[in-house]
Amino acid sequence: MVGIGLTLIGSWTLRRAAGRGWITETWRQLPVPALAVTCFALAQALGGSGFIAAFVGGLLFGAIAKEHKPKYLLAAEGTGDTLSLITWVVFGAAVVGQSIDAFSWQVVLYAVLSLTVVRMLPVFLVLGGMNLRGDEKLFAGWFGPRGLASIVFAVIVLNEHLPGGHTIVLGVIHDYHTLHRSSIDQ
Repeated sequence: MVGIGLTLIGSWTLRRAAGRGWITETWRQLPVPALAVTCFALAQALGGSGFIAAFVGGLLFGAIAKEHKPKYLLAAEGTGDTLSLITWVVFGAAVVGQSIDAFSWQVVLYAVLSLTVVRMLPVFLVLGGMNLRGDEKLFAGWFGPRGLASIVFAVIVLNEHLPGGHTIVLGVIHDYHTLHRSSIDQ
């Protein structure tokens, strides 16, 4: 409900401000990330899920602000990229510093498996009933969800203090590092 209420208020305010010319190009990049952060923070403060509130708010914003959506989303993309990089740096500094001694061949093996079999095989199998070639299924498995979603899941694992949680988090870090190193080498 938090995401819905804030998004309705935010969309209405944004339409009025845009209609009157109160938002310049410089400030156009802020409303969408500000709405996401506000939905997240308020839901968390009220004991709800910030991720769900931000997700629902984003869906609703996309449906409501159809005429303004392209220019606001395009402007917010740079802010999102910057925040993503900051998230990886903070996550890496916090987790790697605490866990660097725990790196082992098992962690590297898990990271390699998560880049290949663990992530690609389920997608390949799910797409089995579709009329796709094998290389198309492998492509979908390779380029599936990753990145910040991995951080979200790793933080959940860390917060729950699960057995082997540090090993899983180290696998996420190694997975990310391997992906970005290979994209830089290309």
